[in-house]
Amino acid sequence: MTNLHVVILGLSITSSWGNGHATNFRALTRALTECRHDVLFLERDVPWYAAERDLPRPPWGRTELYTSVDELQERFGHDVASADLVIVGSYVPDGVAVGRWVTSAANGVTAFYDIDTPVTLASLADGTCEYLDRDLIPAFDVYLSFTAGPTLEMLEGWFASPSAVAFHCLVDADMYRPLPDTPRRWDLGYLGTYSDDRQPVLDRLLLEPARQRLDLRFVVAGPQYPETIEWPANVERIEHLAPTEHAAFYAAQRLTLNVTRADMARAGWSPSVRLFEAAACAVPVVSDRWPGLDEFFETDDEILLAGGSDDVLDALVRVDDRERHRIGANARRRVLGAHTAAHRVALLEQVYDKALQRKRT
Repeated sequence: MTNLHVVILGLSITSSWGNGHATNFRALTRALTECRHDVLFLERDVPWYAAERDLPRPPWGRTELYTSVDELQERFGHDVASADLVIVGSYVPDGVAVGRWVTSAANGVTAFYDIDTPVTLASLADGTCEYLDRDLIPAFDVYLSFTAGPTLEMLEGWFASPSAVAFHCLVDADMYRPLPDTPRRWDLGYLGTYSDDRQPVLDRLLLEPARQRLDLRFVVAGPQYPETIEWPANVERIEHLAPTEHAAFYAAQRLTLNVTRADMARAGWSPSVRLFEAAACAVPVVSDRWPGLDEFFETDDEILLAGGSDDVLDALVRVDDRERHRIGANARRRVLGAHTAAHRVALLEQVYDKALQRKRT
């Protein structure tokens, strides 16, 4: 297809600190530029990310920082107006004002890219969403949703989106890959920023097994965990891991844990970026259960499911090295076949073509 000029306004591409969006945006931007699309990524310069930038100058496309909506409009108004495709992401600061400006100023296709769809819809329902409002949804030509299943019908029905498309998280297959020579340090690990709604599940599926099996080794990596949490002695804590360290982190585990946020588990059909990244590293994933998971991975063949600590302990005992390699290889094959950044770029090109046709009719 014709090379596109794409403008992305996202939470952060320069910092992965407490920000699962970063690896997603980095992989997508890289894949877009490899397909010869011109990409401008616009990021609000905020203190939290400014203090922890692990990729201040992304090597794909062009990244620019801005300090206010006024500055955004003044400096990048021409870019937005002339772009073929403008994408506004979830959790963008002053996202409502940004979205209203984009949908009025852009002459090309506009899309809202929601990496947090169930959380967004829950916060819209209780009036606490700070980056999107109900009136904005029909203004975007496309709603790119982290979540599939019934949520897509809700977006087009209740919220009047012209087109809601399942646009799941994605993985950079070059960065997330097996490292077979890495020594095994842990029996089970977890990578994720703290959240109140995930913590009870993490406690049930990792901390409780650790309390019961002091002979096994566990690890939790990620920021913002409260100091009040009592970690068992056999649970190692890592405050932050840069994306360049993720593959080695996964490779050092026998099994790795996936924990889904409550709103996303209720909605179903919401695979996290960490789920795809761990699977791409060919490390067997033990996941909590949620509707639609079997459409992404086949239970026991590509993923292990757990409802409680007994399930986790059973997996730790039952899955020997041969089984671990089999499940990990199957999961990696599944991800590489459907969930890489290249797959999402191909989908985005199709979505763009269809939206452009609708705008012209």
